[in-house]
Amino acid sequence: MDLGLTGHAIVVTGATSGIGRAVAGQLAAEGARLLLVARGEEGLARTLAELPGGPHATLSADAGDPQAGATIAAACRDAHGRLDALVLAAGTSRDAPPEELTPEDWDLQWRINVLGPNALLLAAQDDLATAPGGGRAVLVSSSSGKRPSASNMAYSVGKAAQLSLSRAWAQQLAPRGVRVNAIAPGPIDSELWLAPGGLAEQAAARRGTTKEEALAGSRARVPLGRFGTPDEIADVVTLLASPRAGFVTGAAWSTDGGSVATIV
Repeated sequence: MDLGLTGHAIVVTGATSGIGRAVAGQLAAEGARLLLVARGEEGLARTLAELPGGPHATLSADAGDPQAGATIAAACRDAHGRLDALVLAAGTSRDAPPEELTPEDWDLQWRINVLGPNALLLAAQDDLATAPGGGRAVLVSSSSGKRPSASNMAYSVGKAAQLSLSRAWAQQLAPRGVRVNAIAPGPIDSELWLAPGGLAEQAAARRGTTKEEALAGSRARVPLGRFGTPDEIADVVTLLASPRAGFVTGAAWSTDGGSVATIV
């Protein structure tokens, strides 16, 4: 299926790992021109070198910094002369009970899930409203935003707020022809879970088990019996970021293997 993305300029935050990196690869393969946003220059250079097509551009910035929104939007305009879509995939979490969460943990989740995305949507809204065929924005939230987890309340609350932010912006921008959607992935086979010191090792340390046992337990709780892959999530994001999802806005698509057993 031709998704109609050839020549479209798309910002991808959190572009150097996990879902963001997979999304960047798929969008580039569809002919989009990207602005990759992440904090680390080395990761940006590595991801850029992997992408087909182009030209693509990079920007080292903290997507959770409200001051970065205008900078990111301007960088896309400068690099590509337009801004057609946003994919907001930056995020992080850690396994911690409520009593171990610090004010800094809560502030981080609020900034990366709400303040940063809101600032970028504010800065990009006029570009999106004039994009050919209508602009698009996709916010990568989490199944934890629909079914809160005690293993990181700050993350769950931040992701729930992000889902509300997405729906509010969808309502705001629909009259201007801009579509805003969110996706809610469950656990994914990515660096966040699998890397040394990642969520699997953190969960194992808290529960006195091995990393393999922690992963097996988490996978068993997913009705499909496994974690998703970054590419499976990127498939959904790429469709929502394309003109082919032309009548979809205000949605919060569950991409969680059936983990959240409610109709939302």
